[in-house]
Amino acid sequence: MSTVDYFERKLDDKRRLTIPPELRDKFLSGAVITRGFSKYLHLYPKDVWDNLVEPRLGGDILDEHIADLNVQFRMGKAETSLDGKQGRITLEQHLLDYAGITREVVAIGVGQYWRLMAPEEVTQSREGK
Repeated sequence: MSTVDYFERKLDDKRRLTIPPELRDKFLSGAVITRGFSKYLHLYPKDVWDNLVEPRLGGDILDEHIADLNVQFRMGKAETSLDGKQGRITLEQHLLDYAGITREVVAIGVGQYWRLMAPEEVTQSREGK
């Protein structure tokens, strides 16, 4: 089985992103979409969010870095699930606005999650802007 670590898609009129068939098993538990550290989104399989991200966000109550991470990842966080046979997830408009995504989405695998970006943001990040 090949690994999919990059894909491009166009959102449909209902803001749905089709997940490649090779990745759909990873999202059987659902998906979590959050703001990224810059002008992009993070797309996590729900079990990765629950088992790897949540424990890290629950760190020391007085740790400002942990508090900042909680604000970053929880502000606008959305949970969704694949829609049946089509393998689509709906992206909320406020998250698309944050990332500057209108219709086209570039998804890049970064370990156990994907970074969702507008094509022009990919170009800018390659150019170091």
